[in-house]
Amino acid sequence: MDGKILFSDHRSGVQNLLTPEESRKSLDLAIKAWKTRSELAPKIGKGKYVLAEYEKIKRITMPLDDNHLLYVTTEVDADHSKIIDSISKLRK
Repeated sequence: MDGKILFSDHRSGVQNLLTPEESRKSLDLAIKAWKTRSELAPKIGKGKYVLAEYEKIKRITMPLDDNHLLYVTTEVDADHSKIIDSISKLRK
């Protein structure tokens, strides 16, 4: 939640669409948005995940615990429901 990247990887042969600086900016925006949502949690409940779908990618942001977020980028045709379910099972 402090913006420090603890792990980053991507599938072999996949090209990043964003520069490292643009990726950092995107991550910073996701963290800020998650913190804002967390302020509303007493009224609406804790966030489970956020899905953002763009023309070229999907982004899933999920809390791993109170101090860490998982930030996943997929192809547009990826089954995000399966990905989210798999991540949720790993957290348990």
